[in-house]
Amino acid sequence: MSAPYILVLYYSRHGATAEMARQIARGVEMTGLEARLRTVPAISSECEAVAPQIPAEGALYVSLDDLKNCAGLALGSPTRFGNMAAPLKYFLDGTSSLWLTGGLVDKPAGVFTSTASLHGGQETTLLSMMLPLLHHGMLITGLPYSETALLETRGGGTPYGPSHHAGADGKRTLDEHERTLCRVLGQRLAQTAVKLETARG
Repeated sequence: MSAPYILVLYYSRHGATAEMARQIARGVEMTGLEARLRTVPAISSECEAVAPQIPAEGALYVSLDDLKNCAGLALGSPTRFGNMAAPLKYFLDGTSSLWLTGGLVDKPAGVFTSTASLHGGQETTLLSMMLPLLHHGMLITGLPYSETALLETRGGGTPYGPSHHAGADGKRTLDEHERTLCRVLGQRLAQTAVKLETARG
């Protein structure tokens, strides 16, 4: 049996959500667990458009097995009108087989997002990503206010999960508080996964 890992699954167009994913992975690895970074291909209205099997750069595309075998999940997306991006929703819509078998029940999960404007739908996007995870029976892990970065942030950060304010041009990098909150989510997911596994004994 392979070592337990936290799947950090995201979609990113301009790199901000991908950088959040890397920070979450760092938090996971600080606990000694493996972080598996994965993404999803873009979708197209052109039926002939087919994504290559391996992306030209960045994380590999996710498989259902990556999701099925994870000990926990961090799910990230930029906001699209207050909702998750279509490529991520498309992948999640294809996870019925895992729902039928209860493959994700009682596994910890958390969500993260990036927006161009400070009030551009961060919280609704995070909530929209939680809905399918709740249907799968996953245990949602947010960010507690005992994390001082959540109280001090002037950029992103919510109790529902880490967020980032990328700016209108998408070039604002993650600030110290945003990076911290990403790492904290990674740590919390990994620690929760280990506790749950220990309790199952």
